[in-house]
Amino acid sequence: MDPSPQPPNPAAPAGGLPGRPAGVRSLLKRSLPGRRQPAGPAGSPRPAGVGDSPRPAVVSLSWEDQDIENRWGLFKGGRFTSVNKMFSFILAVVISVLFILAMKLLYNSSNSSLQMLGRLFVRPGNLWATGPATLCFFWGLVIALLKVPKLRLQRRALFLAAVPQNKEFVLNETTAKTVLERVRSLVDDTKYFILLNRIDRALSNLRNIGRVSDVTTILKAQSENDENQVASSYAMIHAMIWSIPVLGFVGTVLGLSIAISNFTDALGGNPDLPEMRRNLARVTSGLSTAFECTLVGLGFALLLHFAADLVQQKETDFLDECNDYCHANVVSKLRVRSKEGYPDAASQPEDAV
Repeated sequence: MDPSPQPPNPAAPAGGLPGRPAGVRSLLKRSLPGRRQPAGPAGSPRPAGVGDSPRPAVVSLSWEDQDIENRWGLFKGGRFTSVNKMFSFILAVVISVLFILAMKLLYNSSNSSLQMLGRLFVRPGNLWATGPATLCFFWGLVIALLKVPKLRLQRRALFLAAVPQNKEFVLNETTAKTVLERVRSLVDDTKYFILLNRIDRALSNLRNIGRVSDVTTILKAQSENDENQVASSYAMIHAMIWSIPVLGFVGTVLGLSIAISNFTDALGGNPDLPEMRRNLARVTSGLSTAFECTLVGLGFALLLHFAADLVQQKETDFLDECNDYCHANVVSKLRVRSKEGYPDAASQPEDAV
């Protein structure tokens, strides 16, 4: 006897997720490269339907693991693109010591050009000014260079599928909750990423918002806070740019005082010609200290200013990209209902406007 035919399985809703908009279903079904499913207790893949959660076991970006300062494990990294001052200072001290030792080797070399370069930094009268100026230069340079990989990590958030890109997707109170879960699942903590922190702040307050303009206000305020945060992270570099020429002028004053003192000794001492020549040699040595310290200070300040401007311009471009992303993928997709029950903005009927 033939077995009775089995009833067909009920058709699953389109998209596989009942009760959710199409944009949300496509969002949850999308998988990122390098992501894996949560494993069971023994490391085996978790069976389908058991403990499923929109938050994956492995995030796409991890500030704790991928930030360059956190990798060293000595100090906690600064937020966003800020740099830990103690960490950068220790690196600057090490580099400055190595640089001064290299200049000593050049000063003792037989090559006249290399000897002249080393003399700028390690002449006995110069070190009082060139030593601190070298430390300030490398401290500012280390901060600027550490910002580059930190900015690269922040920029990677632009390429995450935080918000669906299809034109049909809209953001409302229902889909915003799913998008917010998605955003928080992409990283270990959204507060360490400029772009994702903005989206998190805006969508977290969506239930209390009555108009799209309110979301724009929140994003604008957060954008201003980010700009202030980035600007404040350059305070130490600007302080170094200001202090390096000052240290050069301090060396100028020291060199001139040495020259004047030796010139006085030359005039009032033994009129013997060999002794006068020795005193005049000390006078010219003091003048050399004055001009060399000035040259080192101005040169270091110019190089540091140029490096800081390059990095700051890249950060400014990144903030502009974050503004464009939020406008194109958050504000333009919002459909918020006002307290009267009408959709906000252009969706309201004419008699309700």
